[in-house]
Amino acid sequence: MKRLFAMLAGLLFATVATAQEMAPDVLVRTVSNDVLEIVRKDKDIQAGSTRKAVELAEVKVLPHFDFAHMTRLAVGKDWRKATPEQQKILVDEFRTLLVRTYSKAFIEYRNHEIEFKPLKMQPADTDVLVRSVVKQPGGKPVQIDYNLDKTDRGWKVYDISVAGVSLVTNYRSSFAQEVSAGGIEGLIASLRAKNKGSEAAVAANKQ
Repeated sequence: MKRLFAMLAGLLFATVATAQEMAPDVLVRTVSNDVLEIVRKDKDIQAGSTRKAVELAEVKVLPHFDFAHMTRLAVGKDWRKATPEQQKILVDEFRTLLVRTYSKAFIEYRNHEIEFKPLKMQPADTDVLVRSVVKQPGGKPVQIDYNLDKTDRGWKVYDISVAGVSLVTNYRSSFAQEVSAGGIEGLIASLRAKNKGSEAAVAANKQ
């Protein structure tokens, strides 16, 4: 048993180390292709299993996101109004919200092809844009861009833009309205309510 745990720990460490060494475009391409391959083989996800899609997102995608950075940008100037404890709660709740949002895309894009554009990057750059185009059967291509920053844990995604619309910017206006109406606690309550509704949907979909 100890040998098994040691082997699994070694594999996990090797995977993390490899991700840390990857160039940002290679990282995004590798993760995207791995996820698509799994989705295409998983009958439950293809049938619409939210639970399986969420599990896939947790394991394969979320470790490569910088949720603290994303949350700070989404909350904007109101971030400074939050206490350290409130900031932690906001990051956790926003992460949960994005997990549900991102996992739904697995089902929608399972039959699509992704083309990545050449990366424009200088050796000293610590903030880059990885551009891609999702080609959907019978439909127009959709541009999906990833903003990544270089951290001590490797490159991390801190924003995604779909057809030119930034995920972070999209949430910023609604978050500002929530804070204006009920303060930071009002925003937290709103996020918790949305996540509770998503949890109920997942529980109802036990495929």
